[in-house]
Parts: sequence; C-alpha cells; structure tokens
Amino acid sequence: MPLTAARPLGFLSAAVLAALATASLPTLADEAAIRKTLADRMPQLPKIDEVSKTPIPGIYEVRIGTDILYSDETGAYLIEGAMLDTKSQTNLTQARIEKLTAIDFDTLPVKDAIVFKQGTGARKIAVFADPNCGYCKRIEKDLLTLKDVTIYTYLLPILGPDSTAKSRDIWCAKDKGKVWRSWMIDNATPPKAMGQCDTAALTRNTELGRRYRITGTPAVIFEDGTRSPGALPADKLEERLKAAAKKA
Repeated sequence: MPLTAARPLGFLSAAVLAALATASLPTLADEAAIRKTLADRMPQLPKIDEVSKTPIPGIYEVRIGTDILYSDETGAYLIEGAMLDTKSQTNLTQARIEKLTAIDFDTLPVKDAIVFKQGTGARKIAVFADPNCGYCKRIEKDLLTLKDVTIYTYLLPILGPDSTAKSRDIWCAKDKGKVWRSWMIDNATPPKAMGQCDTAALTRNTELGRRYRITGTPAVIFEDGTRSPGALPADKLEERLKAAAKKA
C-alpha cells in the first residue's frame, strides 16, 4: 500500500510543477519581447532593471532604477505617467515609487545632520531642508513644539547659490543648531564662515537626496521609513510620530 500511494502522489506533484512552469512561459516571453523591442528601438534608454505585470491585463511595468514606465506585452508602446486605481483612489505609480525609495531610518548618516534633542529624545524624525525654503521655516516652528523627540536636520541647498552659501555658513558655525534655528525662526542672518571648513556633508546630503528622490523641501522622514513632502502642522507631525512608533 505505501508504494501504491506514493506513485500517484509523485505523478501529481510533477504535473503541478509542469503546469506552473507552463503558466509562467507567457510572462517570461512577454518580458523578453519587451526588453528586446525597447533595446532595439530605444538604445538610448537606460538599462531596464525589472519588467513585471500590473493590475491591467496586457500592461507591464518597466522599472529603470526608481523610475517607472509602462509597456504593452510587445514593447511596441511605452507609457510615461501615473497609473490610478479608481476604486481605491490610489496612485499606484506613486505607491510603487515610495516603496522603491523607502528609507531605512537607521542607515541615515547622523554625522551629516544637525541634531536637536527635545525632552527625552526617544522618538526620531529626519528633515531635509533648504535654508531659503519658506515651508521649511514654517515646519521648523512646529518641530520646536514636539516633545521627547530627536530631530535630524539635513541641509539640502536646492534653491540656488544663496542656499548653498547659507548652508555653508550654518554648517561651519560653532553651534550649528543655534545658528540654524536663529535663522529659520528669528530670521537672524548666519555669520559668514571664515577660513577652512569641511563641507563634504552638504555634498553627501545632495547625493542622498538624489538617491531617495527628494526633489523638494521640507521632506520629513519618520522612524518607520515613511515620508511626507511639505510642511506638516504640529498635530499631523504628532500623529505620524505615534503611527511610526507603533510600527517599530
């Protein structure tokens, strides 16, 4: 009996495996076709990292780094834009990009940030900010009201030469935190940096922003890796801090 029972079980397992392999063939064929067609017709296109199915039959996601494009199953058509789920009112493209660019908070380079500890400092939040950004000045006032939080501020001068100069003056100051908040909250012009100063951190911050597609300031990163563009008011910051703590 054991031998008799084992034979059909082995046969069924092989059949299931064969069916699964056969079912995956169209997807593999479509991916190959998309890659070949796009490489032949658009040689200037950067290397494709991934081709995968989307919720729309016959439409595939073409991922290049953290950029998302869409194609038909042959690669004859390439679509640039957002894919929306009308039922859930979700921007699927944006959700995908956010997943691809999610930040592991613990890997952020603390040495390149201005650090503020308020209260116990138990909770954590990171902010990428430009010294000439009006919304950054607005959120700075709200950040000041948060309790028991450590704030890591990454200077990200993206609004022109004056932002670069001010970031250098702030970063090179003896008390970076005091000069930063004096400028952002009280509008006290940072003293000019004199002599030699290592500003490599500002370059690294720019590279970090580029890697994580931070294209505007302020950009707020919470401890669970989620982010929020723009100046959240104090109550919303508090809500997001609590939500991030629950996930931790």
